[in-house]
Amino acid sequence: MKDKIKFNTVLLVLLVIGLVSCTGDLDTEPIVEQSLNQILDSDPNAVDGILSRIYASYALSGIDGSGSRDILGDDAGESPFLRGIVNLQDFSADAMKNRWGDDGLDQLTTTAAWDENNKFFRYLFNRIYFTIPQCNNLLIILGNQDFENEEVVEAEVRFLRALAYYYLIDVFGKGVLSTEESFGSTELLPEVSRTELFDYVESELLAIESLLAETPLAYGRADRAAGQMLLAKLYLNAEVYTGTQRYADALTYITRVIDESGHTLDPDFVRLFSADNNTSPEILFPILADALISQSFGNTTYLVNGSLSTETMNPDDFGATDGWTGHRSSQNWYGLFGSSANALANSNDVRASLFWTQGHNFEMNDYRTWTDGYPATKFRNTNADGSGSSTEFSSTDFPLFRLADVYLMYAECVLRGAGGDVNTALGYVNDIRSRAGAETILTSELTLDFILDERARELNFEGHRRSDLIRYGRFTGGTYIWPWKGGVANGTSIPEHYNLYPLPISAIQANPNLTQNPGF
Repeated sequence: MKDKIKFNTVLLVLLVIGLVSCTGDLDTEPIVEQSLNQILDSDPNAVDGILSRIYASYALSGIDGSGSRDILGDDAGESPFLRGIVNLQDFSADAMKNRWGDDGLDQLTTTAAWDENNKFFRYLFNRIYFTIPQCNNLLIILGNQDFENEEVVEAEVRFLRALAYYYLIDVFGKGVLSTEESFGSTELLPEVSRTELFDYVESELLAIESLLAETPLAYGRADRAAGQMLLAKLYLNAEVYTGTQRYADALTYITRVIDESGHTLDPDFVRLFSADNNTSPEILFPILADALISQSFGNTTYLVNGSLSTETMNPDDFGATDGWTGHRSSQNWYGLFGSSANALANSNDVRASLFWTQGHNFEMNDYRTWTDGYPATKFRNTNADGSGSSTEFSSTDFPLFRLADVYLMYAECVLRGAGGDVNTALGYVNDIRSRAGAETILTSELTLDFILDERARELNFEGHRRSDLIRYGRFTGGTYIWPWKGGVANGTSIPEHYNLYPLPISAIQANPNLTQNPGF
């Protein structure tokens, strides 16, 4: 079993935080059966157990098995954070398509007919506003106690809260600002703008940078590099979020991660997405999964099983007991490696080999047809060498932040005029390509368009694509077309207001201070 922060179910006895959804009070008061001092007297590691509950909010639907749920009314299998990020970032763009036709999932797969009743918008909004009050409540309790590594733990909680707000900024663009200061208020919180949320998250991450541990106190916990990476991502997208570009600031924190974190590229690309990826030197911050102690249909189980099918492959080859016959990529994705299955098969780029072509068609003429498009076998539940037994749930951690992304961000910022060094940027990009077995490029080939394509090749199925396309001005409109964009097989233009998702109707009904995003 992996040596990592444990999702400790005993904390339910220690700290009970009321169920929170977008239809309820964002500042639900915690019920504490014992004081933290009493708990620490009997169990010095209790703080770690309570903290693990916050981390679990990003990995699980609930802490009592795969069928449990933190949020009343949300489906335990469909609603976890990671599943929401993949649905809203990859399925809605050119990356991945799903054939199930679930209520709301077709809207994402076709990037069409979005509305405020889509359950997948509600799931992510609810998860964000479940996690934030948990962090607020825990900070209030911890602020009145003395315990080992107090500053570090409090900084970790603030990081996890900032991470939830980051996705609120990116996906919905506004909401309410709930902090310790608003705890206990009976007044409905006012709506705050994207810029106000940006300023808050920026201030929090700047404040905790020096407080976060230089290296994780346990595998799976956030450290200084994770905080710096989140701040760099915030700055990288600042022009989208606030109208003012901050690429130079992004480069500052990207450079700190590279120079100070001690992380290196994993020489084995496949290991990054295998069950033994906890041994990888490249992953800065993972979302944890374990087939025994953190079972979920919404963590990497969704990525692994959803991309497999007994119709055209053997799920057991990838460590799964079942294939859900769901996800495939489109030709705009794997077409970056070649124009046919034969071209992918003959590529020296290991990333090209992580698409299943046998029995599948290169063209996606019908996204509901399993054999149209190539499934991505990038994530698997076996070890990198192929060893391991098949299990119902995945033990592969999800690399939310990893060094290759940092290298590509560095190159993009340099090309956008933020400073830095072009030769260094070229070296980082070629390090990534050499690791994959791809040919290196020349300085003349290092362009912003190349970086966007390289991000697609390197980071596919990792929850970045929609944000990348928006930053490049290619998500909405007709400048860039992909299969089924706008609900048309060959793709079509979509309106600019699709750069944001609509707020769930349940959120607006619960708090009339919230207003709908334009166009919905």
